[in-house]
Amino acid sequence: MPTPPPADVIEPHLHANEIQTRDEFDRQLATGRLSGFTVQGLRLDLAPAPDLTGVEVTGTLFVGCRFASRDVGADLVRRGANVVPPFSGLPYPTQPTHLYAPEELAAGFAEGGFAGMYDTRVYEHYRAHGGALPDVKEALGQRLHDHGVDNALADATRAWLAGHGPQSVVGIMGGHAVRRGSPAYRMAAVLGWELARADRLVVTGGGPGVMEAANLGAYLADRPAADLTAAIDLLATAPDFTDHKRYTAVALTVRQRYACLPRQRSDGTDDASWARAGGLAIPTWLYGHEPANLFAGRIAKYFSNAIREDTILRLARGGIVFAPGRAGTVQEVFQAATKTYYGTDGASGAYVFLDRDYWTRELPVEALLRPLLAASPFGDLSSTIHLTDDVREAVHLLTA
Repeated sequence: MPTPPPADVIEPHLHANEIQTRDEFDRQLATGRLSGFTVQGLRLDLAPAPDLTGVEVTGTLFVGCRFASRDVGADLVRRGANVVPPFSGLPYPTQPTHLYAPEELAAGFAEGGFAGMYDTRVYEHYRAHGGALPDVKEALGQRLHDHGVDNALADATRAWLAGHGPQSVVGIMGGHAVRRGSPAYRMAAVLGWELARADRLVVTGGGPGVMEAANLGAYLADRPAADLTAAIDLLATAPDFTDHKRYTAVALTVRQRYACLPRQRSDGTDDASWARAGGLAIPTWLYGHEPANLFAGRIAKYFSNAIREDTILRLARGGIVFAPGRAGTVQEVFQAATKTYYGTDGASGAYVFLDRDYWTRELPVEALLRPLLAASPFGDLSSTIHLTDDVREAVHLLTA
């Protein structure tokens, strides 16, 4: 029988020797020593380009950094540094230093429509280079990118977790094909709105349907309910995500009309205000044929779907809401249940199933899940399972 891994294996780590901003780099450079540091994804080719001659760099790792010339990188290697340069020909960074903002994924839409978006261009590159089974160069580039997203996600959530604790993070799962404006979409949006107003960090899989609705609710958390209703009504004019261009255009119109921008500190890094400016989305380019969810405050977009799914469930220690969905949602139910059963990531919050009839009659997962969790080696955990048709009851279960 599997046993929980040691706490230090699953807890986020603070790596003090990682340098991810130019300000951090310049401060350390002033000491004349970079030995033992990892410098990630910095544009060291931009003015003022740093003078690295005479700086101690033995054992320094430069990953995805750009230098003023090849000679600079070669000199660093000669003096004992390890240099992993950005891969040429890739439309994405091999060492991103921050999570994506919606504006970054949508960049290029105004000029080139859906096909011109950064998000779409990366997806087309992904498809052209083997998709989920890439060649060696592409695989290395993707793995480096996803490691950078891992780092950026830990950095982005650190301030929130320090102030609110891991039990404040709530996952919302559900069908990607739910149409904008439908009762299920409106219910998920109200759920995200209520949870964000109750100081919960809303986390979704970053797709359309229920996921977009939940992030939309969190995006408008500081606005009155009437604005949420109006935003959904506008989005409902382009209800089907397969109409990519219209679907994206209306989302950008709503973002512009209800502008909500996370604040940044003076050093350019985020505070935790993005949590109430849309929360967090964790999508994957495996499903890049679906348009990007543009209402999350921050987006941890991965190439690896397996890493992405595990990450969502690992973060959602404050409970998970399962809105109606099909195979993908059912998979997430039992993947989450496995973690809870074995205590893989520590204590779990409530499992809240929205739409009692759906989860007991149409897809009766409760009938299997309840006896499974009752037999957990950590005792009877079946009391974590709740079924409801009421959004406010769901919020109470997750915030009481």
